Amino acid sequence: MGRKRKGRDISGWLVLDKPAGMTSTAVVNKVRWALEAKKAGHAGTLDPEATGILAVALGEATKTVPYITDALKAYTFTVRLGQATNTDDAEGEIIAESDLRPSDDDIKAALSPFLGDIMQVPPKFSAVKIDGQRAYKLARDGEEVELNARPLWVEELVMVDRPDADHVVLEMTCGKGGYVRSIARDLGAALGCHAHVKELRRIWSGPFDLENALKWDDVMRMERTPELDNHIQPLEHGLDGLAEVRCTPEGAARLRNGNAGMVMPVADIEYGDEVWASFQGKALAVGIYKSGELHPNRVFVQSS
Repeated sequence: MGRKRKGRDISGWLVLDKPAGMTSTAVVNKVRWALEAKKAGHAGTLDPEATGILAVALGEATKTVPYITDALKAYTFTVRLGQATNTDDAEGEIIAESDLRPSDDDIKAALSPFLGDIMQVPPKFSAVKIDGQRAYKLARDGEEVELNARPLWVEELVMVDRPDADHVVLEMTCGKGGYVRSIARDLGAALGCHAHVKELRRIWSGPFDLENALKWDDVMRMERTPELDNHIQPLEHGLDGLAEVRCTPEGAARLRNGNAGMVMPVADIEYGDEVWASFQGKALAVGIYKSGELHPNRVFVQSS
């Protein structure tokens, strides 16, 4: 029999402005401790030196993580021109340099091929697995790392500032699985001058943005106090990208047991759509809508 996990049964989202110098896993572990929560996870890794939105899911909200990781995200990042590094960011060793500095117009023109459906090779120092091992571990051990290109949707990539000849600030909105470091690396190659990411900040992720994010110092100040609980956002925020249907009382009872349950008709929802069902303001399940019923694939256990 497995050991029972200690902690509080709390569900929802704690949305943070992650500081530089911490891994995403370290942030999650600290949040779980600060809230004495049984279960926690995050929706989309940020590199240790990156800052910005890190949405931490608690309890039943961990079942909604895929809907946030699949959602669009936006980043602002500074690219250092004229230098390539082995990690594609400022933490790595410089492996190539160039005196060429492209003009603003050259940079803007070079951004177009990065829009829409593109194929992107992840950085060698990344968490992508190769034969069961993380690429960054193999790279640190000096092994040759060959990664396959992966599809990525880039909705927007624009130049927002040019502080000096060596730096350009870009803003990107993209889908799941995008590596900003790869964008900087490949942009430098396209411009013929080499490049890497100097600074990176995620400014929003799905429904979560910096305006409603909690500063890390505030988390530390409120740790293990009821005050921190007041900043937990509802589980339902993780379902923002899905349509909502409301259950009948009988349907709610059936859904709680994992069975298909009757829901009230809603305009613009068609047979086969993935939706989420609520009862008395709480999410009960996510599933497929079929002929007036929700067929659940995830069921939430929430207190009233």
